[in-house]
Amino acid sequence: MECYKIENLCFSYDGFENALNGISFSVERGEFITICGRSGCGKSTLLRSLKTAIAPSGIKSGSICFEGSLLESVSIIEQSKLIGFIMQDPENQIVTDKVWHELAFGAESLGLKTSEIRLRTAETASYFGIQTWFRKKTSELSGGQKQLLNLASIMVMRPSVLILDEPTSQLDPIAAYDFIEVLKRINRDFGTTVIISEHRLEDVLPVSDRVIVLDNGNITADGTPSDVGVLLKNRNDAMYLAMPTPMRVFSSVDSKKKCPVTINEGKEWLRSVYDECCVIQSKKYSHSEDIAVELKDVFFRYEKSLPDVLNGVSEKIYRGELFAVVGGNGTGKTTCLKTISGIIKPYRGKVKLISKKVSQLPQDPGTLFIGSTVMEDLEDAAGKNKKKIYDIAKLCGIDELLSRHPYDLSGGERQRAALAKVLLCDPDILLLDEPTKGLDPFFKKKLADILFDLKEKGITIIMVSHDIEFCAMYADRCAMIFDGAIITSGTPRDIFLKNRFYTTAAVKMSEGIIDNALTADDLIEALGGKRYEVKDHDDTKKGSVPKKDEEAEKKKRKKMSAAYIIPVFTIPLTILFGKYILDDRKFYFISLLIIMQTFIPFAVSFERRRPETRELVVIGTMCAIAVASRTAFYMLPQVKPMLAFVIITGIALGGEIGFLTGAVSAFVSNMFFGQGAWTPWQMFAFALSGLIAGLVFKNIKNRIAVSAFGIIDAVVIYGIIMNISSMLAAQGAPSWEMMLTYEISGLPFDLIHGISTAVFLFIALRPMLKKLERVKKRLMYQY
Repeated sequence: MECYKIENLCFSYDGFENALNGISFSVERGEFITICGRSGCGKSTLLRSLKTAIAPSGIKSGSICFEGSLLESVSIIEQSKLIGFIMQDPENQIVTDKVWHELAFGAESLGLKTSEIRLRTAETASYFGIQTWFRKKTSELSGGQKQLLNLASIMVMRPSVLILDEPTSQLDPIAAYDFIEVLKRINRDFGTTVIISEHRLEDVLPVSDRVIVLDNGNITADGTPSDVGVLLKNRNDAMYLAMPTPMRVFSSVDSKKKCPVTINEGKEWLRSVYDECCVIQSKKYSHSEDIAVELKDVFFRYEKSLPDVLNGVSEKIYRGELFAVVGGNGTGKTTCLKTISGIIKPYRGKVKLISKKVSQLPQDPGTLFIGSTVMEDLEDAAGKNKKKIYDIAKLCGIDELLSRHPYDLSGGERQRAALAKVLLCDPDILLLDEPTKGLDPFFKKKLADILFDLKEKGITIIMVSHDIEFCAMYADRCAMIFDGAIITSGTPRDIFLKNRFYTTAAVKMSEGIIDNALTADDLIEALGGKRYEVKDHDDTKKGSVPKKDEEAEKKKRKKMSAAYIIPVFTIPLTILFGKYILDDRKFYFISLLIIMQTFIPFAVSFERRRPETRELVVIGTMCAIAVASRTAFYMLPQVKPMLAFVIITGIALGGEIGFLTGAVSAFVSNMFFGQGAWTPWQMFAFALSGLIAGLVFKNIKNRIAVSAFGIIDAVVIYGIIMNISSMLAAQGAPSWEMMLTYEISGLPFDLIHGISTAVFLFIALRPMLKKLERVKKRLMYQY
């Protein structure tokens, strides 16, 4: 039976071409499906579309059915129970401080009984082998343990589907293999459907029932791993380079046998080809005599009470050399780079550098970005040298991404953008921390070409990586770190041919059959096969941006119009009712009723369009900021930054959101300052300010004009409304003279409020609008 059915799914982020272009496929219950493709091909967009709560915001057409029902009609609670999602970075999904808290968090969110939560937590911890670190802090876990904890905390809720977006990209090879094995066991033991996207296919393809290849938002291949491998090879597709070593080696020669997928199958096939063991001759490596970096007995610990992270590291790295550092998670690789860059200082030992021009690409490339576009970030590194920027951008394959926000890029695209920024600094020593993370096989080859060009210019490159295959193919020398010390160093052949576990797939496959074979290319050469030079080509066309459903839009507009017409009839009836039926303080009650009725169109129109969770989160966040700002300045009478933030919200996100933010902020803030008959008046005054700001400054973002509006708003709109409220609360029958008296007496306080609002607007407008414009584009594009 079908678990998912996707039909003609198109999706585009607002203002950009399609990320998905008419995708159609179905997923059977219990299948293990791997989705692969080049960076930016649409993998993450597709996977996130399969769960409403994390679906990307943009223009979508087509349909997604889950268990026979449209995904949109399945409640968020049901989706939380049945659909588990694992993100790329283990840190981003952990929300509590203790392992056992994290395991229980999902079950608690579902409202299960305490006894049921304890049972599920204990059972899951035992199944995943977590019981030995059950009481640990999550901050003390390794990367592999954190990702295993994420998986276990999802499985506590017993989902029928697991969706994983490159879950092993941050893990070392052994931890990645262990994680994939756990997934295989879950799929086998419970029939859980697994849909996973990956760039590292050596471990995941052998356990997959089916492989789907994406390119430019289109499905270009769909079938069993062996069938897809042959298809990609025959098409000379760039994704062929990502296939497991046994498949690539098999496809390089003419053979009538079945294509091997696993190492064991590849070994058996290789034995059928070779009766006797042969030896591949390797070239000797010679390096420059100039030492670029020297580490002498380096020790480092992050706190005095903690053990050493670096434990007597000593190594010489030569000028123009590509030096790779490998090892498991938490062994000290990144810390070693930080000592070389000078970010941290060892408490013992020395670090000598040939040059102070050192640049580092960190493990999290996002830490390098400070601008709102890729171009702004590149200009930050290279100034206004446009030619240099465009040359490096083209070299790194990001020349078409310069207008995008860095955080709107895919993982691989962001990695390339960060590399471009680092290269623009013209370093003599280049430090790379996991540079191949999130990169497709084609750009890995391109990255190697870039690094070779840098080496020819005499630049020394020190690279920390979990990508054993990349290090084996392109590094001049490697070092392996364990327990904070370099335990061995030498050429890739010196290191990986001796290793049993921490080595390449080619070494495992050829052991005892072809000696000295380090890479798939070595095996292909030994077999007399043909090495394929895969060209980067695009045989697909991106479609146009899907259009919104015009009929649905018309229906929404009609419903909204009806909501706005209702108060036109109810307000006159309210006035007549109050005048002839109510006696004492009739004007106050009439005013309150009218104010409450003015909220109707906004509440109805907002609810009618069924706002998504992400929209409510944005509104809630702006309300929280506004309330916090009022609370922070409570000791200064009439200084209310809240009005400034309501105005900014209206300008950035539209009058409707400004109205709602103002009303909710006033109500919530009075939880701290006291509720009373004045609360509806304050709600109306703040709400009206947000609405008018959204209407007046829809296309105007001038800071001086908005600041001037802040003064006028505080005095004329907010001030007059609240003065009238005070007058009606104190007097039975209002008069013009009485109203004038209240307005004049309240003017000094209103001016203080207005001036303070203008100051806050002048300071906060630009940075807040900059952030909110991106939020609007990515999460609330419809406004």
